[in-house]
Amino acid sequence: MSRPPTFVPPSCARARTLATRRGPFATLDARPAGEPRGTALMLPGFTGSKEDFIALLEPLTGAGYRVVCVDGRGQYETEGPDTEDGYAQSELAADVLAQSEALGSPVHLLGHSLGGLIARAAVLLDPSPFVTLTLLSSGPARVSPVQRERAELLSGALKDMTMQQVWEIMRSMDPPEETAIDGEDLRRRWLLTRPAQLIATARQLSGEPDRVNELAAVQPLPKHVMSGERDDTWPVPQLDEMALRLGARRTVIEGAQHSPNTDRPLETAAALRDFWDAHS
Repeated sequence: MSRPPTFVPPSCARARTLATRRGPFATLDARPAGEPRGTALMLPGFTGSKEDFIALLEPLTGAGYRVVCVDGRGQYETEGPDTEDGYAQSELAADVLAQSEALGSPVHLLGHSLGGLIARAAVLLDPSPFVTLTLLSSGPARVSPVQRERAELLSGALKDMTMQQVWEIMRSMDPPEETAIDGEDLRRRWLLTRPAQLIATARQLSGEPDRVNELAAVQPLPKHVMSGERDDTWPVPQLDEMALRLGARRTVIEGAQHSPNTDRPLETAAALRDFWDAHS
């Protein structure tokens, strides 16, 4: 589970509802003081939320970018159906296209982990709304065997237990120092996330096919593969190879693991700024 440093947005950001042709989505909308150089749309990962990008907002708006972080359908503060078919990857990708349309201008699209798979699917449906694509700690195909096992265990538990019961089990397995960090905020996020969303997206993470060649064929869209120097969800050498296949910029954030956006936000923001500046 991702752990943002806080759930309180900085002064440059406001919690807003983004109205789209596919329904409303909860967002954090961060805006620079002057006219934006560009707009970024950020998609969180599995069990995550828009708050996972909070630490990036001040440095990126300081660089002149508007940044919109979104809860996908069934994630945290965005409503979603109770049936798993409502979270098919094609549905989630269509939501991203609607979000981009509602923002009113071409966007720099970023997806973290699961969000990267959804971002890729959106680009393959229609690349025209996007200025660039950044895959942050998001790999070419299904997740590692260890993560597939964890996803299967979680899905099984969610089918037999309440969200509160599963939460209590997960927290009992955390180190003591982690249970004290934003415990109530993390609990609220977990309880508001739809079980059907978690089950459906866990299945996607475990069964995602390799679509790198399809994405590489989407030209001239600039692509960026970012990660920490360690990752147990997609091994770093696998991400290196994916970047080569895509002809993408490759950035490794030293000292970071699966969530550079929370582990090393200043370094992550600087790498994003440099990439976007080159294509704005």
